[in-house]
Amino acid sequence: MNFDRFLARIARPSVVLRIATLAYFLMEFGSLVTSLRGGNSEPYDGLLAQLYRRGAGHPQDPALVISCFVLFCGFIALFWQAAQESSLDRPRPRALLRIIWLDALAWCITPALPFLVTVLASVRLRLRPAFFFAVSQVVIRLLLYTLLPSETEWQEQHQPNASMWALLMAQLGAFVGLYAMAFGIGRLLANEVDKRRWLQVMLAEKTSGEALQAEQLRYAERMMMARELHDVMGHHLTALNLQLQLSEALLKRQDADGAAQAVARAREGAAHLLADVRAAVSAERASNRIDLREALQALALGIASTDIQLELDEVAQDLGPRTAHALLRCVQEAVTNSVRHARAQHITIRLRREGEGDAANVCVSVEDDGPGAPRLREGNGLKGMQERMAELGGSFSILKNGPGFMVEWRVPRKS
Repeated sequence: MNFDRFLARIARPSVVLRIATLAYFLMEFGSLVTSLRGGNSEPYDGLLAQLYRRGAGHPQDPALVISCFVLFCGFIALFWQAAQESSLDRPRPRALLRIIWLDALAWCITPALPFLVTVLASVRLRLRPAFFFAVSQVVIRLLLYTLLPSETEWQEQHQPNASMWALLMAQLGAFVGLYAMAFGIGRLLANEVDKRRWLQVMLAEKTSGEALQAEQLRYAERMMMARELHDVMGHHLTALNLQLQLSEALLKRQDADGAAQAVARAREGAAHLLADVRAAVSAERASNRIDLREALQALALGIASTDIQLELDEVAQDLGPRTAHALLRCVQEAVTNSVRHARAQHITIRLRREGEGDAANVCVSVEDDGPGAPRLREGNGLKGMQERMAELGGSFSILKNGPGFMVEWRVPRKS
């Protein structure tokens, strides 16, 4: 069982990418030590090495080897940071630009490193940009094979009876297979990241729903206690009052003044007690409102991949059961869309009161910093929000759909 947990941990996308970079580092460090000690090691064959050789330099020169290894260490540091689990779960802005810079550094060192960059790009980018990035890697590799071939490739191209077109087609097949494999590995890892993000959202929804359910159960228990208090105690006290009135009448016929005064005081005390019970029941009924704060806080804390900020007015503590339930479901749907589809980094949930008295409304909005939806298509989620608000006499509106996305609901507080 412990071994299975260990395998599950190292199978995470961030761990897989880091293990790959660590393996590359150990290999390159061994080559550096071998080269500096005068042995024959695998020479660097990136852009920097090709340009250095064009200037009559030797591929095993210590200056070239050390320079390439320093660049390689910088590449490892940047790649290690980009492969962090938090970076994969929470895509950062300008991710494509960061990957392009990392890819340029990889091509300067050795054509083997862009394989790792392609895997990372397939994880960090959306499907279409990741695909075109992998295609661009094949094009770049073919251009380098044609214009700046390594020493081995140059000898291959200048063999007797060598056909350049045949060599290009063979290399094209090899490069397409290599980067298609990198793209496929990256998309598998990306699906794993998306599943983990989706599970976080589902767990947060479940936790927030349970918090609201617990609040609703407390509400139902208070209502039941109020009804029982009114039906049972009120009934008994009323009967006691009638009995005391009858006793007073009987005592008056016997002319027992002292007893009559005592019975009168008992009747008066019972009447006061009955009034107090009714007042307590009325107060309990008036205070039976739902507090939505705990459910929203559970939703925000349950999603680690996105920063969710809550701006809640005091009215969040004083909502009707139907209003609280409808608003929570709408917020859950909006947050799910922002995290899963928009991959937003920041979400702000605002709840405030509009107006005073019985005519007051509750206004709730959810805003994210995702790419938005310029071509808005109403799916089941948006239609469900409209239906929930219509049932309560409220309204639903989309205030912003790009860049970023913002929705807002208004509903009467006492619905």
